[in-house]
Amino acid sequence: MNQALRVALADSGQTVESLAEQVGVDPKTVARWVTPGRIPHPRHRAAAAVALGREVEDIWPDVLKRREPAWLQPWVETELQATALRSFQVAVVPGLLQTPEYAAVVLASGLLGPEDVAGYVETRMKRQAAVLDRRNPPLFVAVIDEFALRRGDPAVMHPQLDHLAMMARRPNVLVHVIPLDAGIHAGQAGPFVLATTDDGSVAYLDDQAAGRLTNDTAPLWAIWDTLRSVALPRRQTIDFLEARSWLT
Repeated sequence: MNQALRVALADSGQTVESLAEQVGVDPKTVARWVTPGRIPHPRHRAAAAVALGREVEDIWPDVLKRREPAWLQPWVETELQATALRSFQVAVVPGLLQTPEYAAVVLASGLLGPEDVAGYVETRMKRQAAVLDRRNPPLFVAVIDEFALRRGDPAVMHPQLDHLAMMARRPNVLVHVIPLDAGIHAGQAGPFVLATTDDGSVAYLDDQAAGRLTNDTAPLWAIWDTLRSVALPRRQTIDFLEARSWLT
């Protein structure tokens, strides 16, 4: 529960309904802001802070403690508001399903220095908890190319695959592996994530330099349907992850 927001509402004499009217959103949206992990869009945070007579950081202090790069923060906030997330990865395990050890290896392979990796791993673990462990977590569907599961030191990958199989048993988490024998598929061009929110759908696309959000999601939904059609069903995926005779 966001106790700071509840106190600000009480001190200012505002209600969920009156604040929603001033910010320009539905009262149900403001009600969700009071729950853990629900952080408003930056423009809504600013408008709410003005209406309540507080500073943004007084109501949502965790926003300023993140270590994600600036270009990623809009997506992180979208994750917190999503009712469903659909992730496709061709080269790595999705960030929301990574172990700390695996995340450290992935982050260290980029542009981060060794002194920065630990802080980013901690932030990633907090991000996982904020999205998947909140009171009403989103449906999270992950489609992962088998290549991503074969890449890495077995000492790191075996615990990562154990974790992946465990997460795949959660009622709100579905994991599907695209086996190598599926051949060339529509996802070869790169990873993406589709988020379903109360305002519609938005996608996140990653590249070598930075990620970006787009509202032009129709082509990605078509690719998503194609990827799901060649991926293993949920039960077969769990069996595949647990058997792992293919990982030496």
